[in-house]
Formats: sequence, structure tokens, C-alpha cells
Amino acid sequence: MIYGERIRLRALERTDIAQFTEWLNDPEVRRGLMFRQPFSIAEEENWFENMLKSPQEEHPLGIEILTDSGWELIGNCGLADFDWVARQAGFGIIIGVKEHWNQGYGTEALKLMINHGFRTLNLNRIWLVVYENNPRAQRCYEKAGLSVEGRKRQAHYDEGQFFDIILMSILRSEWEENK
Repeated sequence: MIYGERIRLRALERTDIAQFTEWLNDPEVRRGLMFRQPFSIAEEENWFENMLKSPQEEHPLGIEILTDSGWELIGNCGLADFDWVARQAGFGIIIGVKEHWNQGYGTEALKLMINHGFRTLNLNRIWLVVYENNPRAQRCYEKAGLSVEGRKRQAHYDEGQFFDIILMSILRSEWEENK
């Protein structure tokens, strides 16, 4: 496990599949993700089986917070799209329990994954994409130290409008400077 001040990151289990499916079927949660369609339990089970076949560093981790009744799963995050020659990877996150939005858990999870990526996996660059119409996520990523490095203009369509896709990243040198 990877422990932060208020959260921990842990390996995913089959028992998490029903929770993930519930989150991905909530249009408000799914809106900031690249997924357009609702998911079935069977699709999530298939995703889980394929995930287990991928290298371990590509496995997403569950985000848990400590509550009065124990550890509660509120989301997941992970590194993917590794390029070991350029020593870079992409980052993705979902906080599926909406009552825990805007409490800094996403920022803390991202900071833990940045630390893990640079210290444990020896990466040099961690990047992500965020939609222009998701300012809450943009603030989270900026608080974690990422900078905007480019845009794909009007590359995202949502509810009748086109929005930019923003590319953000952090370099190991920037992280070392600010840690």
C-alpha cells in the first residue's frame, strides 16, 4: 500500500467491480472521463481480467479514506501508456463518490502517484489530459504541480458544445525543485 496523510492507495480486487460499475454508470461522474456509454458488470469484469494481464506498474490503485467504520473506497487512479525509453507515463483518476469531491483527495492521490512514478518507477515525465469544461480537475492538477503544455482545440464534444482538451505534465526536475 501507499499511504498519504488522509488516504491510502491499494491494489484493486474483484470485489471492487460492482462499485466501479456504479460510478461509471453515473453520468455526472462519467462526464469528466473519456467514456461516453454506461458500463455493464460483464464489461468491467472483462476490463479487470485484462488489467491483471498487464504489467503490475500499469495496474490502477484504489483510493481509500479512513472513516469511523474503516477504510472506504472512493475512487481509483493509476499510471498508464508507459514509454520506458522516454521514461514517461500518463495519469488517470476517478473519484466516484461525489460526496468526497472538492475535499483534496484527488490532489493527494495525484501527489502520491507522482512520488511513486519518479521515486519508484524512475520516470522523468508524468502527463495527463483534462477537458476544458472540467475546471475542478484542472485546479486539482495545478495544485499537484502540473503545468499546461498544450491544447487540442475543440477536440472534446459534450452536451452540444466543443471544448479544448488540455495536456498537462510535470517533469522530475520540477517535482524535485518543489517537493
